[in-house]
Amino acid sequence: MEMTLDEFEQLTNEVFDGLPAEAVDGLDNVAFVVEDRPKDGSLGLLGLYEGHDRFARAEYGYGQLPDVIVIYCAPILAICDSAEQVRSQVYITLLHEIGHYYGMSDEQLHELGWA
Repeated sequence: MEMTLDEFEQLTNEVFDGLPAEAVDGLDNVAFVVEDRPKDGSLGLLGLYEGHDRFARAEYGYGQLPDVIVIYCAPILAICDSAEQVRSQVYITLLHEIGHYYGMSDEQLHELGWA
């Protein structure tokens, strides 16, 4: 599947806007970023949560840098054959990384189909 980084970012924003309220209403101090691929150039990682889950934050407050959720364009495009598949994979990847924010393990996310 081919798509420019700008098109992918726009699609990601649209998908984010359509996520269930129960997934996004509790987000606090989290930045969402779209990048072409991970720093090592691999295609095996679709997204990444960088930070401490919501319940592991100690004395978290004013002036604290945000946690970051990164969605990687090239790896997602590499496994998708259509724009609809890209949209679906971005949806799942966003939910997966948001799940980590809420302290969910990969195993729990797999059980929910968010992996």
